[in-house]
Amino acid sequence: MSGDRTLLIVGASLAGAKAAEGARATGYDGRIVLVGDEPERPYERPPLSKDVLRGEKDAETTRVHAEGYYDEHGIELLTGRTVEALDLGAGRARLDGGETLGFTTAVLATGAAPRRLSLPGTDLDGVHYLRTRADSMRLGDAIRNGHRIAVIGAGWIGSEVAASARQLGAEVVLIDPEPLPLRRVLGDEVGAMFRALHADRGVDLRLGTGVILLRGRGEVDGVMLSDGRIEPADVVVIGVGVAPRVDLATAAGLKVDNGIVVDEHLETSAPGVYAAGDVASAWHARYGTHLRVEHWANALNQGLTAGANAAGATETYARLPYFFSDQYDVGLEYVGASRPDD
Repeated sequence: MSGDRTLLIVGASLAGAKAAEGARATGYDGRIVLVGDEPERPYERPPLSKDVLRGEKDAETTRVHAEGYYDEHGIELLTGRTVEALDLGAGRARLDGGETLGFTTAVLATGAAPRRLSLPGTDLDGVHYLRTRADSMRLGDAIRNGHRIAVIGAGWIGSEVAASARQLGAEVVLIDPEPLPLRRVLGDEVGAMFRALHADRGVDLRLGTGVILLRGRGEVDGVMLSDGRIEPADVVVIGVGVAPRVDLATAAGLKVDNGIVVDEHLETSAPGVYAAGDVASAWHARYGTHLRVEHWANALNQGLTAGANAAGATETYARLPYFFSDQYDVGLEYVGASRPDD
């Protein structure tokens, strides 16, 4: 392999792992360093709210690549490490512990982080967010050992967790200020279908209402709604969306606006630096605007394109957004960038 080129990939989830794959598939013969802050090989997230959460699939089935793939393809995988700063002018990254790493091109696949609720009681034991495999394992155990589960947020994660918890036999209350689940992304008609789906499966729906605080002493025991009602719960799951992890990009001087802004080739405002996945706000020619898409297919396909382009290709990313959700025995799929009034 060529020793004069280094591709640095920041973020070792699906988009980052696929960027490494895309670079090698393009024929890149330089050094590839894939840095991830989780202490394990890259994995896919969709099963974490479904099969893995319910214990129907082993967590190992979520791996992006088989064990040995990274060594076989000359990819240096640094797990449990973070890139703390990028000097784009000098082509150098500072890692935790003070180590520096030179690079000629880079892909930022830093993903997104769950939005945190700033409410009294969110620090109580029994309150969960779901993003990582470790989160999924902890939450699955809590649901199996709990009695009544309160899910705050009826978006993708909240709706899927509510369904999985009911399938595990738990009592579930689903809370959201919107009058329908998934209304902001799917609109009234499809949202009404999901409301009926959850109601028919025995979920207690508290829609059109917010949350004031979480109640408990040491451990959560209830949720106070904005109308003053108390919903008993010994497990609370907060799923109120995610925010793109842009701190590294912002500090490096890249253009950021609801994510790292990239063009149709997934290149950022700095030549030779690309972004992919949940963190990328990518120009889409069909829609004539930038789109930031927080779903599996986007991370997979953008990762491949960003890696290929960082390796020297000039591919245009023009795939239509694709989404899916599985709740109970119902599967939903759609293609395109929808609006609630579609």
